[in-house]
Amino acid sequence: MNNSDKGNNSPLTPSSGGRGAGIEKVIASIRNVPDFPKPGILFKDISTALKDAEVLRFIADELYEYYKDKGITKVVGVESRGFVLGSILAYKLGAGFVLLRKPGKLPSETYRYEYDLEYGSDALEIHKDAIEEDDVVLLHDDLLATGGSASAALKLISMFNPKSVLVSFMIELEFLNGRPRLEETQDIHSLVKF
Repeated sequence: MNNSDKGNNSPLTPSSGGRGAGIEKVIASIRNVPDFPKPGILFKDISTALKDAEVLRFIADELYEYYKDKGITKVVGVESRGFVLGSILAYKLGAGFVLLRKPGKLPSETYRYEYDLEYGSDALEIHKDAIEEDDVVLLHDDLLATGGSASAALKLISMFNPKSVLVSFMIELEFLNGRPRLEETQDIHSLVKF
């Protein structure tokens, strides 16, 4: 039995009808860390979800099911938690994977975009040869909060003028109203909403 066969037998897979139970298990597996990275922030730690093989498989399968027929050719993962599920999605979708990194981490020529986020400011960079105009791009990050980093990522991706851009999150904090900042795309999907 290969790994994909194991995934299809999991009680949490989308095809088994256990989606509701699976989503509840994902929610239960996310750790809340108060006052991180600064006082007043309740950090949603996905490492506790990712370390559970069954939960990780369910998350990856759910996201794949949503995007499998959308013609994705490149998945762009935002440093660093966006790399985990982003690379899994790229593999499952048969797409290339592009790293969107903090400044100074990419070795070749880059585009850079600076932005504000809920607890400070930052910048993202992408290689200038990462995306082509005929690409259908899926931007993936672990969490949508105020939309600062996702908006910056979309600004960088738009420099390439790809055919279309879709956006994926594992978690969306709806009360922070980040979705309206993502005007560059019409397809925004979040697996879990708080």
